[in-house]
Amino acid sequence: MNTGIKNLTQGPIRSQLFNLAMPIMATSFIQMAYSLTDMAWVGRIGSEAAAAVGAVGILIWMSSSIALLNKVGSEVSVGQSIGAQNFDDARKFASHNISIALIISVIWGTILFGGAHFIIQIYELEASISENAVSYLRIVSTALPFTFLSAAFTGIYNAAGRSKIPFYISGTGLILNIALDPLFIFGLRLGTNGAAYATWIAQGFVFLLFVYQLRYKNRLFGYFPFICKLQKKYTQRILKLGLPVAGFNTLFAFVNMFLGRTASAVGGHIGLMSLTTGGQIEAITWNTSQGFSTGLGAFIAQNYAAGQTHRVVKAWHTTLWMTFIFGTFCTLLFICFGKEVFSVFVPEPKAYLAGGEYLLIMGYSQLFMMLEITMQGVFYGIGKTIPPAIISIALNYLRIPLAIFLVKQGMGVNGIWWAISITSILKGLILTVWFILIKHKVIYNVSTCK
Repeated sequence: MNTGIKNLTQGPIRSQLFNLAMPIMATSFIQMAYSLTDMAWVGRIGSEAAAAVGAVGILIWMSSSIALLNKVGSEVSVGQSIGAQNFDDARKFASHNISIALIISVIWGTILFGGAHFIIQIYELEASISENAVSYLRIVSTALPFTFLSAAFTGIYNAAGRSKIPFYISGTGLILNIALDPLFIFGLRLGTNGAAYATWIAQGFVFLLFVYQLRYKNRLFGYFPFICKLQKKYTQRILKLGLPVAGFNTLFAFVNMFLGRTASAVGGHIGLMSLTTGGQIEAITWNTSQGFSTGLGAFIAQNYAAGQTHRVVKAWHTTLWMTFIFGTFCTLLFICFGKEVFSVFVPEPKAYLAGGEYLLIMGYSQLFMMLEITMQGVFYGIGKTIPPAIISIALNYLRIPLAIFLVKQGMGVNGIWWAISITSILKGLILTVWFILIKHKVIYNVSTCK
């Protein structure tokens, strides 16, 4: 009944973590590359086009944050069911996560499509930029069911220890997106809408590949239906696990919307472009640490449920070393070569000089951001998703008054960047201390139960 599942409760920890995390990390990079590919081609049109796509990018980020409800819900609920050798529950959790993802995606996509004009007006951009952003948003909003369902499928495969499959599928979609972007943007002269159409087709193709893989190539747990009648037991567990994660990431996106509006008011479309495009570039660090964090969470979920707490602690230490090495690299890259990196995506001198300032300031917080995201994986794996939510919500919302204060001190848009950097440092430190304080209690309780 456990066809296609990898047992993570036995064997060498380092190699298992690496083999699990690397495909997840690569998949995260691929998902980031969708946006960066669009941005790189749109940036050739000009900074105004980049600002339009960037404004929608915050909303796409918000959508991805909501989709985490079922991605994390799948990784933890399915992973812990596998660790406990309860494959009937694993199948039911998988079906429930997919069904819930479909319902949420249709509702959210409808909201974005119908409210596109009102939402884009928040940024107070020039009329031509706003018009492009509204059109772009309406196209990509209709592809959200593909995005949400693919996120749930990815979580199911990660929980089963088969993280390479989402990597191959997402990689295929990226190649298609890369091929279609220049064709639609410049060949068919569709401009920013061309980037939206390319993304829509690529996301739809990824969804179809997942369906084919699960139905005909690799039937996890034997077989499970994609759509089911929701049962209270499974729905409540998924919501308990996924809502805190989706909630704080969605609230984080709302904070960025406010900061985007502030950046637009202080620095015009160049200020907004620096925040949105710079954030996409900064996702190099974020997605790397997210890969390690997700792999760590899936590893811990199985081992924690199986009572293998010594493997939980060792995996945590191993992952911290991995993220420290890469975080140091990204810190040096952004501090020393921020302008050069930014110019790859938006070659307009005024734009990449401003964007370089953003990456310079963000560079000081990269290690701590990776630390925060790694610790999230630990908390998710043991089923405690509330502590990361508390820390993230509190400090992300602290960015708003701090940014306003620093701007009023005459720092301009750089004050906004420093508000983001300072709070990122604090999040990483506080979440790590929190886990250290509860570590022995959690391990003792599980060991006693087992």
